[in-house]
Amino acid sequence: MKQLGTILLGIMLLMATGVQAQTKTEKISVSGNCGMCKKTIEKAAKTAGAKEAVWDIPTKELLVKYDAKKTSSNKIQNAVADAGYDTRDVKGRDAAYEKLHACCQYERTKTYTAVQQ
Repeated sequence: MKQLGTILLGIMLLMATGVQAQTKTEKISVSGNCGMCKKTIEKAAKTAGAKEAVWDIPTKELLVKYDAKKTSSNKIQNAVADAGYDTRDVKGRDAAYEKLHACCQYERTKTYTAVQQ
């Protein structure tokens, strides 16, 4: 009986190590202006799998924490772009940008050469 308990414990430890989250923390530049932008940007990042997402209005930096086995920086940036906001690597979708409230329509000055996914 003691051996069975030891074997089960060993199996549980192996399983726990194999499915361990690979948490990444990253700062991503995201254009925007106000508190409404903050709410939308953070919601989009979380929808894409970010465990935590905090966008700082003055610095225009989105701090995200995510499980790299479940999502990626690219997926998070694409979700934010789908909401209309330009990120470090992905231009916000034009149709979504045009639907943003007037105070949320930031000046779009950056040009992008990367293809959107």
